[in-house]
Amino acid sequence: MIKIPASPSVRRLPSYLHIIRQAHIDGYEYISGTIIAQELQLEPIQVRKDLAITGIVGKPKRGYPVVALISAIEHFLGWDNKNKAIIVGAGNLATALTGYSEFEFHGLEFVCAFDTDPEKIGKKIHGVPIYSMASIKTQVKKLNAAIAIITVPSQFAQETADMVVETGIKAIWNFTNVKLTLPKGVVSQREDLTSGYAMLSVKMIFDKEKRVLE
Repeated sequence: MIKIPASPSVRRLPSYLHIIRQAHIDGYEYISGTIIAQELQLEPIQVRKDLAITGIVGKPKRGYPVVALISAIEHFLGWDNKNKAIIVGAGNLATALTGYSEFEFHGLEFVCAFDTDPEKIGKKIHGVPIYSMASIKTQVKKLNAAIAIITVPSQFAQETADMVVETGIKAIWNFTNVKLTLPKGVVSQREDLTSGYAMLSVKMIFDKEKRVLE
């Protein structure tokens, strides 16, 4: 059975990629795990373990070939292919997501959004057309979308997911606080934005206490 790599390792790879791309721009042919670790305040052994899941191997005393490392990470993450995505719920979060230009460099293409609000249907957010939920099956098939991003109010999350599954989409990025019940063969990732804020708040508290003690 194929085992999915640990979530923290996968989540760190985009940060590594940003540093490695910059090294490429600056003209470096090799980059060491130690340099990446220093930039992100991590242990070098952790960086090496994380990079190992991509299948690339570094050279002693030289590090990793920059171009090959970029390709290895992008391929592992699936960012060397285009993934068409729909957004269900054309509100503020959908506007923020479609306006984030970095997704374009990671192979994610927003092809359309869906909503039930007549005032939004027929309009666009950052060039992405908004359609009626009634047309979701037709549009998904027509546009060959592979990912559905759910940004609806939490009370509508499950029924929205059910509608998405009926279109044949097999991947859901869930931005609600609801744990979805999905059939076998449909993968999902839930993003809890409050978790990041919680971590930041705790860091602020501990940093303040540390400064008081000093």
